[in-house]
Amino acid sequence: MTCVERAPAESYDLEKIFNPKRVAIVGVSSNGMGFGSAILSALIAIGFEGKMYPVNPKGGEFLGLKIYKEVSEIPDEIDFAIISVPASNVPAALDACRKKGAAGAEILSAGFRETATPEGIALEEEILEEARKGIRVIGPNCFGIYCPKSGLTLLPGPDLSRESGEVAFLSQSGGMAIDFGQIGTWMGVRFSKVVSFGNGVDLRECELLDYFGDDPETSVIAMYVEGVEKGSNFFSVLREVAEKKPVIVYKGGLSDAGSKAVKSHTASMGGSERIWKAVLRQCNAVQVHGLEEMAEASLTFSLVPPRSYEGISVVGGGGALGVAACDVAETYGLKLPVLEEKISDRIMSILPKPGSSAFNPVDVANPLVSPQILKDTLLFAAEDDKIDLQILIQLLYHYKSLAMALGAASVKDVTPYRELADSVEEVVDKTGKPVIIVLPNNKRELQSMDLEEMIRDARDIFLKKKIPVFDDLFDALRAVHHVSKYYAIKQRRWKEL
Repeated sequence: MTCVERAPAESYDLEKIFNPKRVAIVGVSSNGMGFGSAILSALIAIGFEGKMYPVNPKGGEFLGLKIYKEVSEIPDEIDFAIISVPASNVPAALDACRKKGAAGAEILSAGFRETATPEGIALEEEILEEARKGIRVIGPNCFGIYCPKSGLTLLPGPDLSRESGEVAFLSQSGGMAIDFGQIGTWMGVRFSKVVSFGNGVDLRECELLDYFGDDPETSVIAMYVEGVEKGSNFFSVLREVAEKKPVIVYKGGLSDAGSKAVKSHTASMGGSERIWKAVLRQCNAVQVHGLEEMAEASLTFSLVPPRSYEGISVVGGGGALGVAACDVAETYGLKLPVLEEKISDRIMSILPKPGSSAFNPVDVANPLVSPQILKDTLLFAAEDDKIDLQILIQLLYHYKSLAMALGAASVKDVTPYRELADSVEEVVDKTGKPVIIVLPNNKRELQSMDLEEMIRDARDIFLKKKIPVFDDLFDALRAVHHVSKYYAIKQRRWKEL
């Protein structure tokens, strides 16, 4: 199912595009200037493992690679092409790459339909005609493909993670694609494939969404979309795919001002906010309203078991945090059920006193409680059948004062976050119930840089154990809500069949 009627090029294997062995980069300058040189540098930096063939009519050499004057001079057939030349030269470059065997090409160049000029529109029509002859096209006016498995990367993306994951991302915006890749790198989201498709003259939201719906390497799909060409086709594909996998949608241009900006960005029509919200709800797509919310939802979908969650336990220090947890949970339709009396009594027996409580939320009173007590608290709470998922709030920044009092060289020396990570991993393994960690940091002055480093290290350790980490309780509960709502609706629809 596609957005645009296709010629026989539909049979081309998209896997060859995402995992090419031989890539031509058309538009590389020996002086290192321009997008072509930048993307070649990024491919080398990230460690692309295939062969790379720079092309420029002036020839020369760049980063130790010979620059071919023509695509036809490349000694081998190519699988994929990256094109970054003036817009008027793009159709000829695309034709040469097709004749050299390329299954697909990404066109970084701008100056097409988004300019709303007759010349730009005509050039884009020429690209489409070339595509119909037998080459798939991503772009123009895009940042291309990021595929950790093969080492393809976005412009600019030399430092994105090479660790593959199960989240795919489709974006009309190149900037959103690289930003989401960077956020994912530190937040713990790992990608199967990311595609910035820009104007989408050929491959765009429908066909790519359909592809990722069947991609065995992808279990979660995120999208940034500004507008679609054929709404009925898109929503039909979205409904089908969302039945199989979570689809997280960040729709840009819902406001009047945003809708006007969309037209000049990728020449797309944004559409009514009311209609979009209604259709996304009908398709059981997960609507988010920002990149970080999309990343948090992607992280949670990829790391917690696929099911709906109703009963949540919250464990942490500070009564106000517990009150906030109750308020936010109720906002998102989640419950913090009172723990069974016998379980509450067992938890209370191990908590420091005075000031603690063990009803749910569990207030451990002291932010410096040992990992062993926290582990036992989580283990006891998990015995309650009403609890589906647990959230542990750790105020690690309080260890800064302890480090200063003890004269420690670093806050890392006195903070048992590694032991805590081992303890939480043991809880998850023993109970089968996921635990989410919240690590706020209220000390961000220059004198606490070692604290920031320690919290980032702690995040990394938890994530390596497949335990989601958030900065804020609000964000954690919102992400759980997205997961729970998606699977609750999906389960209800299956029962109705």
